[in-house]
Amino acid sequence: MRVLVVEDEKLLAGYIAEGLRDRAMSVDVAHDGSTALDKLVTDCYDVVVLDRDLPGTHGDEVCRRIMASGGRARVLMLTALAEVAERVSGLRLGADDYLGKPFDFDELVARLDALGRRSQPAVPPVLRHEDITLDSAQRQVTRGGRRVPLSNKEFGVLAALMAANGTIVSAEELLRTVWDEHADPFTNAVRVTMSRLRAKLGEPSIIDTLPGVGYRLAGPAC
Repeated sequence: MRVLVVEDEKLLAGYIAEGLRDRAMSVDVAHDGSTALDKLVTDCYDVVVLDRDLPGTHGDEVCRRIMASGGRARVLMLTALAEVAERVSGLRLGADDYLGKPFDFDELVARLDALGRRSQPAVPPVLRHEDITLDSAQRQVTRGGRRVPLSNKEFGVLAALMAANGTIVSAEELLRTVWDEHADPFTNAVRVTMSRLRAKLGEPSIIDTLPGVGYRLAGPAC
């Protein structure tokens, strides 16, 4: 899932971003509304974590423009303005969810997972393909009942392939959804991560490579 965190408190923004990356999400950060709008023009996001009281372009205006764009991004307002009237006004601007500060990080992650599922065709929290099971809530993967420890990038790549349900996923799409805006489009990061993922999943190999096209899971999905 690709997330944009828009928060002017840099320490908090960094804390949120690193925590979400630890949950295998791809995260970009903006510290003001104008920068956020620029990123929203150049990149596609599943969810935007949006502070309201932003320097430059106010968070409310950022939310209005996201709604007016007709894009798929969902908006979670994360702000100290947590009174009922403030929550109501934020939701009426078009925000999909509202979480007041201070907040519980696990709750934030759960809300983002829920919004991410709404930003695209619904993907169940537990995915299965032949003898592989991926539990996005627990961040666990098993094959044939054996626990498979994966890095965040490996988990994100496998999740993208399993969600695609046997259709082809390009390297460019994996860079967009699993990495972030700093990923070099000419990097071999996807190829290296795919090689490590194959090795950890073991035999028989379940991932097909289509040269010049992308990757897909082999065999029927469960």
